[in-house]
Amino acid sequence: MKLVNLNLGDLEIAVLEALWASGEGDARTLHARLNKARGNSLSTMQSTLERLHRKGLLTREKVSHAYIYAPALSRDAVMGRLVDEALRRFHTGRLDGLIAAFAGYADRAEKQDLDQLERLIAERKAAMKKGKPS
Repeated sequence: MKLVNLNLGDLEIAVLEALWASGEGDARTLHARLNKARGNSLSTMQSTLERLHRKGLLTREKVSHAYIYAPALSRDAVMGRLVDEALRRFHTGRLDGLIAAFAGYADRAEKQDLDQLERLIAERKAAMKKGKPS
């Protein structure tokens, strides 16, 4: 399956966050939960769910007259795809921007996050010494 560009809008992200929190939901339930803050119509919610389904981010099952949607990917998997997508779109052969972004992230990161990043870098360096591809 070819990966499509995610190009997620604010409503799509809000819907994903709601579904990650609840596990599943139909258009009416999600509309009721998100409409107070957003003011979108039910048809906008239905279109958003359909778009997220076409992008491969949601699964759905027909129950009675409505679809019940659930996340197809974890929050971490979607974040990884978004970062990968941005890197592919903007990569010029240099990693200066990416390194600067990580340095900016390090200013806000918790110690355990920095420790994990350090472990991942060490593992990658060890694999490179052994001649293993990433």
